[in-house]
Amino acid sequence: MLRTDRKLGQLVQRRPEGVTASQWNAATRTHLHFVVCDPDSGAPVFAVEFDDADRTDQDHRRTARMKQAVCGAVGLELLTIQSATLRPDRHGRVIVDYLADARAFRDAAGDVDDDAPQPCFRDIVGRLPDGRTGFVNDLGAVARAAAVEAYVDRRLADPILRGLHASWRDGPAEGWGWVDARADRCLFERVRLWSHGFSCGIDPGRLAEDLAAAAVGRRLVHLDTGPDTGSVLRDKADLGREIARLRLRRDELTNEFAFDHVVLDT
Repeated sequence: MLRTDRKLGQLVQRRPEGVTASQWNAATRTHLHFVVCDPDSGAPVFAVEFDDADRTDQDHRRTARMKQAVCGAVGLELLTIQSATLRPDRHGRVIVDYLADARAFRDAAGDVDDDAPQPCFRDIVGRLPDGRTGFVNDLGAVARAAAVEAYVDRRLADPILRGLHASWRDGPAEGWGWVDARADRCLFERVRLWSHGFSCGIDPGRLAEDLAAAAVGRRLVHLDTGPDTGSVLRDKADLGREIARLRLRRDELTNEFAFDHVVLDT
């Protein structure tokens, strides 16, 4: 059962132990874009919210912390998706349905032999929209096919949608996706995920990278190849320097940085 645009106060009627009155008053007025509930009891199981990548003010961060405190106190799993492109009204339902399916797959596979590799929803192989065989539950699969089509139509300089991911210690999982629109500029997307008790059986970094690829695909639909296109693209040299800085911070990651081979040619 899926509920949309719910105030936290509609889901939690009584102030939980350990939450201050100030936290409670601020948090209960906040909205959650999507809440997935148990179909039998109607109790909320997990929530997903989309955060504007441009909102960095102190009040916004404080309210977010209070919301997280209340969700944590009542055991409501919360996933926060921060993206400049992915929006709850246009993309949220597809993403939330995907997360629910991934959790159902994880729960159904929970009784496998402990010595056997744990199956992953993301790694199921089947037939892709373009007829190839690949990972059918890759959220970026459609975008990767769209990049090839855009290259054939001479709207891109390269057909490959590239990406990487990182999971920061005491911070978000971060996914990048980019495709070369010109020799020296690329269409770039970054998605950050904050998992507050949330899990769906897919590594958060891989999930963030797939969402970043999907965001690139959304922007490809409206990519204009006219003379003003450069204003919405990322300079590849600048992106290369950011990747170099990411390598230097590998000790701050919870996962192994496996992208030393990524070099941008400009």
